Amino acid sequence: MRKLTIILRNIPLLMALCLISPAIIRAQTDMDAIMMTKNNLCVGPMFGHSSWKNYWEGTFKRNNQNLGTVSTNMYGLMGVYGVTTKLNVLFNLPYVTTNASQGTLHGQKGLQDFSLWIKWMPLEKQLGNGLFSIYTLGGFSVPMTNYIADYLPLSIGLQSKTLSGRLMVDYQLGNLFATASGTYTYRSNITVDETSYYTSGEHITSDVNMPDMAMLNIRAGYRSERLIAEAVFTKMNTLGGTDIRKNGMPFPSNKMNSSMLGVNGKYNIKAVAGLSLTGGAYYTLAGRNVGQATGYDLAVFYILDFTRKAKNPTGHSSKQSSKK
Repeated sequence: MRKLTIILRNIPLLMALCLISPAIIRAQTDMDAIMMTKNNLCVGPMFGHSSWKNYWEGTFKRNNQNLGTVSTNMYGLMGVYGVTTKLNVLFNLPYVTTNASQGTLHGQKGLQDFSLWIKWMPLEKQLGNGLFSIYTLGGFSVPMTNYIADYLPLSIGLQSKTLSGRLMVDYQLGNLFATASGTYTYRSNITVDETSYYTSGEHITSDVNMPDMAMLNIRAGYRSERLIAEAVFTKMNTLGGTDIRKNGMPFPSNKMNSSMLGVNGKYNIKAVAGLSLTGGAYYTLAGRNVGQATGYDLAVFYILDFTRKAKNPTGHSSKQSSKK
């Protein structure tokens, strides 16, 4: 089976970060239909930036002169290791900074949440003239530092521990492909500093019930051993929660929904075996209690082969090639 270099880029890790940026901090490899070859590790640094001025207060779109433009930067380390050709382990550790261009609110910075995913391909078979495959994934995330969760929209995260399950299907015909996936994420309750808070009513407690999340992701484009280019649509819904109160601050348990459209690209450097450059951009089409963010990301990745004899320096399993 020949190999294929992978796209690696950040897309949403926590739906609740939507008021910081509706699409940040998650490596794309838990979303794509490409597997890392056994005993190969692909690892590298990532950078992502997003900003928004307008946001949805419930369903009402507005801006806020006390915030101006809210921007988020992410500096991350991401890796994927091939336990077998059909079983991969992925990790991501981001450092996040936030800033508001106006007003008196100070930006935050620090390590956010460590995430780990297991990715398994139970089925890969010829279907018509193309190749059809099914993937199942499970993952979790945990906060790495005691950052402030109820300081939105300038918090770097929400302090909630998460468990996620995903089902993904992919079909590749020649160099063209389409991938669709659905994800359900359980989120643990969090504890805030206040002894009481108000959402739909007054809560005399510091414990906040965090609603779970669901996500739909559809991507399609061109995929070869040297180049990958794709368009991506992502729709995320919080399964419960309340709206931001009129002229109020957002709260971690708010309903945060968004629909985003983006493009991604990857190029495998021919002159340096195992080295790839990736990038992407996105725009928030619609939302609820989130900022209408525009963002981009860049990354450099290198593949380390831990087998005694490297068979192919690109280190990735290509579904297109495996049918030959």
